[in-house]
Amino acid sequence: MEPQKISLQAISFDDLPLWEALQCDPVMMAELGGPQPKEKMPKILQNSLEYVRSGRGWAYKIVLEDSQTAIGSVSIWEGDWDGMPIDEMGWMVLPAYQGQGLGKQACRTLLDKARTDGRWNVIHAFPGVNNLPSNGICRALGFTLLDACDIDYADRILRCNHWRIDLSSINFP
Repeated sequence: MEPQKISLQAISFDDLPLWEALQCDPVMMAELGGPQPKEKMPKILQNSLEYVRSGRGWAYKIVLEDSQTAIGSVSIWEGDWDGMPIDEMGWMVLPAYQGQGLGKQACRTLLDKARTDGRWNVIHAFPGVNNLPSNGICRALGFTLLDACDIDYADRILRCNHWRIDLSSINFP
């Protein structure tokens, strides 16, 4: 069976149901300290849209090309680590679509776009230490594991692996 193809599409406020499905689900948020309250989703999505509008980040929904079904999200944004500015990447894929290589395909697509565009140079990722699929994506795409660390995410302290990739050193097939 041929793998499904995805595309990345700009997010809009119409994607609120997707954001709720991704961030209010206990399974989806198990590695991120638990589900977010549904009433916070409009503000969280609005913050993502503001990052995009201000030029501080890219945020896309992951869409299956055949059905145009939104199955997740992938983003790059300006952040900081230990008081230093960094560019960070994150992704989420709905449980029904996990384990099919779609998250890796979306991350590869976004990293290639970032490399080609020249907007981003070095990208960091912080998947939970026990999030084997996300750590596997980092490894498969050529990120370098720097160390394990504690991250403050949504007022929750998470134990994460710190990965880094220099986009000038990659060339995806």
